[in-house]
Amino acid sequence: MTEDARSSLLASVREEAMGTAYALGWTVVRKMPERTARRIFTGLADRTWRGHGAGVRQLERNLCRVLGKDAVDDEVRILSRKVLRSYFRYWFEVFRLPEYDRDRIVGRFRVTGEEKIFSTLESGRGVVLALPHMGNYEQAGAWLAYQGQRFTTVAERLKPESLFDRFVAFRESLGMEVLAHKGASAYGRLAHRLRAGGLVCLVVDRDLTENGIEVEFFGATARMPAVSGALALQTGAALIPVTLWYEGEYWAARVHDEVPAPAGGVRQEKIQAMTQELARVFEEGIAAHPEDWHMLQKVWVEDLERAGR
Repeated sequence: MTEDARSSLLASVREEAMGTAYALGWTVVRKMPERTARRIFTGLADRTWRGHGAGVRQLERNLCRVLGKDAVDDEVRILSRKVLRSYFRYWFEVFRLPEYDRDRIVGRFRVTGEEKIFSTLESGRGVVLALPHMGNYEQAGAWLAYQGQRFTTVAERLKPESLFDRFVAFRESLGMEVLAHKGASAYGRLAHRLRAGGLVCLVVDRDLTENGIEVEFFGATARMPAVSGALALQTGAALIPVTLWYEGEYWAARVHDEVPAPAGGVRQEKIQAMTQELARVFEEGIAAHPEDWHMLQKVWVEDLERAGR
């Protein structure tokens, strides 16, 4: 067997194993006693943290940016453990979410500023909610659905296909319309929903394309998607940032003020300014709750360029 064939086979096995693991999550974990399942996920988080693999090391480099540190120290290591526990809590709750009823989701979700969303939609104007990878945005989506708000979102196409299909089916069961993030057709459908006065939710603190916008983020240059600003500018929808975190057993979110389109400048300059303002708002939310920012990937240009080299 050639080296390429071996690599392809290993990748296929890994994908199949991942798909099986997530399938077990949605079948076994959701039916386990909650206290037992929560304890297992906390243990998995601590084991991952102690393993100090590539994702954890990147997380700690990201946290150094947030805390203004030049190198990982004890404070960063302690914080990264809290992040891993928060991140594994997110997955625990994703697997358990089908078991949560309306009273639990609505009763345990603390939101401030939600009237900004509802009043804008009631006026007939579309809304783009822009979020970072914070807290539990699946719970936030369920909360929106229980408010009678159907919305459209975009998901990264995962491998294997069965895993992506499970994600889509899960989110659609909550009342979301889910589009694969690649392709012009997804953008066009999002724009169509917004022109019709609809609601679009996008997680936009990490660029999954090769044409993201460079912004200043915690004092260094990072790359973020242009899509939320571009959609708002093109359709006239309101661009509204939302940050999320955990408060004990509760989920919490803050709906920030609308990011307006600048009066002057060409289209690209306006999108740049709107994306930069999103980055500033995300900074504020992440700095307040760094333990709930689940970013184990590269977002800063320096890290991306180092990986390229």
